[in-house]
Amino acid sequence: MKNFIAASALLAASISGAAADLCSKGSVDDNGNWYCQAVDAITYTGMMGKGNYNKITNMDSNSGSCSSTPYGYSGQMSPLDEEVSLHFRGPLKIKQFAFFSPSTDSSDSSKKAKRSAMHRHNHAHNHVHKHKRDEDVEKRAVGDWVTATVDGMAVSWINEWSGVASTAAPAPAATTSAAPAPAASSTEPASAGFVNKLLKVNAPVAYSSSASSSSSAVAAKASSSSSSASSSSAASSSSAASSSSSSSSSSSSSSSSGSSGSWGRKAYYNSEAGSADNVVFLNHNGGQGSGVFDYTFGNSLSYSNSKGDAGASSPQVLADTQLASNHEVIIMSDKECDGDCGYYRDGNVAYHGFAGAQKAFFFEFEMPLDGNTDAATNGDMPAIWMLNAQIPRTLQYGKAECSCWTTGCGEFDLFEVLAPGDLRCKSTLHSNIKGGNSDYFKRPTSGSMKAMVILNGENMHIKVLDNDYQLPTSLDASWISDQCDSGLIQNTLNSLFALIA
Repeated sequence: MKNFIAASALLAASISGAAADLCSKGSVDDNGNWYCQAVDAITYTGMMGKGNYNKITNMDSNSGSCSSTPYGYSGQMSPLDEEVSLHFRGPLKIKQFAFFSPSTDSSDSSKKAKRSAMHRHNHAHNHVHKHKRDEDVEKRAVGDWVTATVDGMAVSWINEWSGVASTAAPAPAATTSAAPAPAASSTEPASAGFVNKLLKVNAPVAYSSSASSSSSAVAAKASSSSSSASSSSAASSSSAASSSSSSSSSSSSSSSSGSSGSWGRKAYYNSEAGSADNVVFLNHNGGQGSGVFDYTFGNSLSYSNSKGDAGASSPQVLADTQLASNHEVIIMSDKECDGDCGYYRDGNVAYHGFAGAQKAFFFEFEMPLDGNTDAATNGDMPAIWMLNAQIPRTLQYGKAECSCWTTGCGEFDLFEVLAPGDLRCKSTLHSNIKGGNSDYFKRPTSGSMKAMVILNGENMHIKVLDNDYQLPTSLDASWISDQCDSGLIQNTLNSLFALIA
């Protein structure tokens, strides 16, 4: 995120009249990250993906090599129309989470055959997330000519940053973002240092180095009912947050297309009620009761214990707790992969993610300050982000060639703090269409924030909701349309960003 975007004060989407962010009202460069205005809503327009990425087809724990094959995609919201996983990094309290999609959506998990309880999401966040991302820079070698629009003016420069920080600054790729080295150079990949540390930290105590990853099976499979409770007890009345119903003449029609029916709640979690419906909680502690560990690829996914700080042998409901700095919990659907998830690492805990070109996610969360100042381990740098579910199912942290992230299968950072103790949350899209808005959300350090993320048409909306918003069991089509339409009207609290392929 401090890459090309940071260097250029954000690819300020000035494409043929398209709206840009609010940086013209003022901006500041804070250690390589650009911040402009605090807002309550950010909309990314033009998510009409077309391209290809490499799907992982095999991972050899003996040689450390990985195989892949090109995969082409196109259409609205692609490749994020594919299954995605949701990731949460501490210090953070997850109070509520919900997934919505059109009621007639064929991807409705309740209408599908039950999938193997373990989707192997391969989070490229080691490549990708640890979000001090340098993704755009990493795709631009030293000496490459970079062009961007800053405050309405086209500017160009020679890229002089190789992705390796000087001794005076924290190494962005190896420390924070642990972003995947795009093209492995003749030297060790930028993420290798972090990966080695990750392997040592999470290696199971009783691990035998002679054991292969494929020989370690998931310890237990629990039925979806064991990890979920009825969400109806925590459901509230179908009241909607108020928003402007004014329509945007430019692209509101595309944003609201397909919203003729209600969007049903297909998954729900409430920490205070201790209820979890159609979700599973995972983390990166393979070898601790579930999943696998080896010194080639490190930890696979595992079931998370109720505190979110260790693995477990079976699905657990995350308690009403605070995740510590750099502790990560992943939420996926409770449908196990059963030969229908594509390739995933042997022995991994593999579950399906949340699919569909039209979908919405509700979050209620808090990001308390914890005083940790170690940027190298993401100290006091909470984040919430979305990944193509193939990433955690294969290798989220590790060799770039073992993850589709490197070739653009998709990551969407929703709320990410980029420096220890910082009070600003930024958003960024990492894919073959990419961009990051330099406007930001205020970090909710005391008390929770409610927000809705809506993927619809060619637009992606991140909206902060009123504190008194009560989550319904379905979202009315009119409410979805209102949110999407109002998101296309730029004002002092609503920022637009046009994506550039």
